Amino acid sequence: MNRCTRFTLIYFNLFSGLVCAAESDALWHVSQSDFGGTGLMQTPTGRMAREGELNIGANINNDYHHYMVSLQLMSWLETTLRYSRVPDVLYSGDKEYSGNNLYTDRGVDFKIRLLEESYYLPEASIGFRDFAGTGLFDGEFIAATKRVGSLDFSLGLGWGYLGQSGTISNPACKLTDSYCTRPSDTKASGGTLDAKRWFRGPAAIFGGLEYQTPYEPLRLKLEYEGNDYSEDFPVQRKAKTMPQSTRWNFGVNYRLWDWGDVKLSYQRGNTLTFGFNVYTNFNDIQPNWRDEDKPKTTPRPTESDTNWQQVAHELEQNAGYKDNSITFEKDTLVVTGEQSKYRNRNEALNRAAAIVSHHTNNSIRVIKVIEQKNGMNLTQTDINRDKFSQLSNERQLGTATSDSFSYSEPEEYGGHRAATTQKRWDYNIDPVLQQSIGAPEAFYLYSLGLNAKSHYWLSDNLELGGGLYVNMVDNYDKFNYVKNSPHVRNYSTPRVRTMFRAYVSDNPVRLDNLQLTWFKQPMEEVYTQLYGGYLEMMFAGIGGEALYRPMNTNWALGVDANLVSQRDPDSWFGVYKHDYFFYDQAKCDSRTPTCQAYVLSKGTTGHITGYYMPNWTFLNNTLLKVSAGKFLGGDIGARVDFSKQFDTGIIVGAYATLTNLTADEYGEGSYNKGFYISIPLDILTVKPSTSRANIGWEPLTRDGGQMLRKKHNLFEETDVRSPWFQKPISH
Repeated sequence: MNRCTRFTLIYFNLFSGLVCAAESDALWHVSQSDFGGTGLMQTPTGRMAREGELNIGANINNDYHHYMVSLQLMSWLETTLRYSRVPDVLYSGDKEYSGNNLYTDRGVDFKIRLLEESYYLPEASIGFRDFAGTGLFDGEFIAATKRVGSLDFSLGLGWGYLGQSGTISNPACKLTDSYCTRPSDTKASGGTLDAKRWFRGPAAIFGGLEYQTPYEPLRLKLEYEGNDYSEDFPVQRKAKTMPQSTRWNFGVNYRLWDWGDVKLSYQRGNTLTFGFNVYTNFNDIQPNWRDEDKPKTTPRPTESDTNWQQVAHELEQNAGYKDNSITFEKDTLVVTGEQSKYRNRNEALNRAAAIVSHHTNNSIRVIKVIEQKNGMNLTQTDINRDKFSQLSNERQLGTATSDSFSYSEPEEYGGHRAATTQKRWDYNIDPVLQQSIGAPEAFYLYSLGLNAKSHYWLSDNLELGGGLYVNMVDNYDKFNYVKNSPHVRNYSTPRVRTMFRAYVSDNPVRLDNLQLTWFKQPMEEVYTQLYGGYLEMMFAGIGGEALYRPMNTNWALGVDANLVSQRDPDSWFGVYKHDYFFYDQAKCDSRTPTCQAYVLSKGTTGHITGYYMPNWTFLNNTLLKVSAGKFLGGDIGARVDFSKQFDTGIIVGAYATLTNLTADEYGEGSYNKGFYISIPLDILTVKPSTSRANIGWEPLTRDGGQMLRKKHNLFEETDVRSPWFQKPISH
């Protein structure tokens, strides 16, 4: 199966592959997001799900459309991304800007476990709603939940949206009067951290009861909430009234096999709400491979008839070392190649050692496997032939044979080259999905296309590569960027990313990339690349990157620098030669909207990036990246990227970029941020693979905090030195 076919399968297999992995917890499947629906209705619980639990759901009534994605990131941390749409309120009063698009509020919620449930004690958690958001739905809470037989009891104390009814005095008022009132202002642009609101103002008791009926799929819920809806957004905007006849809510939850729930509730004594959730667990998905048989290890009595080209072919097909070469000198045989099949490197090494052992006699005492990428040697494994054969004969190929392996920095070897499978030219076709959720112009903006890519190696270290992008379908014709709009005020930067519509929707066939790249390892533990050409869809230029990455360490340090020009969207090869300016070019000495660059004819961008994989138990299998420097728009700042990898190899991450732009200069959203999921293709297909499919989205497309999208990233290219992207699947 070629790479294009494998990659495309994700769009058909992603849902089925994930939901089929959901582990059955027949009587008590705890949904994750509390906002409008992990407890089915409106109040949170203190309970956590199992680590890796993913929950996607919606709750719909006449007042709100709530959509959420919730993930149990750690055993002690639940995170939720939420979108709330208001049916009776438009995004803005300017129809030329946002048309009939409904007002949408984006928010991030999280919950931290304080106490794990035991025989006597409840599960207790503290949580934050709409953290660093607009403040329309923000709230804080402390909740405890205890299960007794078929009943699950919850009790909590809420502030903000969860405590608006003010049924009790705020306990924090006894500490200082500043906690007695909560600021009433909201942040129209969102994205601002306002700790002065936390645990302030009215407080209220809330609680709930869930009963698991004898009929397994059916659960009944009763809830007492702390919000009285007097300050809700539609009420404040005078779009409608939201009377509360009672604070008691009632609901039923019906489970759909092992992968979902449908829910119906009656809230406030006058509002019917329908909801659903689908869920899976990122730790539980298991592949079902149809792989080649493991090779025999019986040695040949003589090497005189060895077909070395056949050996090289088996090393590529069975062990996954593509573009390999075989050299030998005296009693040592060296295999050099790029691993493209197995995330579990021990599996690949076992197969390589077995293939070599089968095709050679006992004159070969040491097998050395050097893994390469882009002509750079990354790791070396020395395999003791006698010890490997002994361990292989004692049991089936498995982890025990790794006792014959020793790992080291790669060395240079001469000797006689016996065979090679190296190819100079290759190509592939990948689907590309660009998307933005919750934008002013439309709730969902997207473009789906194909990127036909090819590369040719002029030498072992010099690559000429390019890609042609064909846009198949999109709705970015709705993307609107107008002067003096109510939500776009970032005239303090050139339009580096908000011109996306011009490149994709207005020009559906484009040269996406065409560049020359030179890779080199100038010294041990240091890797470099130099590149030049059309670096991405929007920018051309030259640049370079260097990475210091010691073997088997949990950190690395990199630096990149680039000189770029913005590409002309109406020309495949042209770039802008001059800046265009808004209004009065004579006032360029001041940073005001009266004189700002429209495009970036020439500019520089670059960052120093630190990579760190913590060894702490409470942050297991995580990666922290911090990049500080100059962004494409000329703004200075730092991007923080945090990601978590689950047992299956699925990676979930989020990033936030803060620069010297003010919230008003940046525009709605206040700063650049986004989310992504990286899925190893071998958990969705029937063949092992080291390839990944990446799905990412940003809430809004703005120009501040934007980075150059380089074709190659040295941290990813050198991953095998201390594996992160290619960690083997856990069983």
